[in-house]
Amino acid sequence: MKRIRHLLLSASVLFMFVSAPAFARDCQPQVREGWVRLGPAGMPMMAGFGRIENRCSVPVTITGASSPAFGSVELHETRLVDGVNRMRPVPELRIAPDNSAVLKPGGMHLMLMKPHATLQAGSKVVVEFELSGGGKLLGEFEVRKPNTP
Repeated sequence: MKRIRHLLLSASVLFMFVSAPAFARDCQPQVREGWVRLGPAGMPMMAGFGRIENRCSVPVTITGASSPAFGSVELHETRLVDGVNRMRPVPELRIAPDNSAVLKPGGMHLMLMKPHATLQAGSKVVVEFELSGGGKLLGEFEVRKPNTP
């Protein structure tokens, strides 16, 4: 009887570990309040902002981004270095469980380069984030004039 209880307990623990990744895969981070700052006409670059929420029980790592509306999309970060704002690419972004990453002017943001068409305020663009492990996250970003909140 003691051996059967031990086997059942072992099987229960094993089931929890084996099935945990399945539940984690079903959980999907979300892009919230995404927006793109419209630049001057003919400008080959724009910036994207918003919040990426990870309400999952495991961390999520973003390893890249793309958009059908742009030739290239990169995650960048602006930091003050020796009194000068410097921008650098961010190769990957890890978001802890039940946490979020904020993309904002003067901080981490998307660099959206080489738009395929002229964008208008109020239009929307889709950004596809690549997740480690092969998953994808789609986010919708509204195009706004520079001084629109």
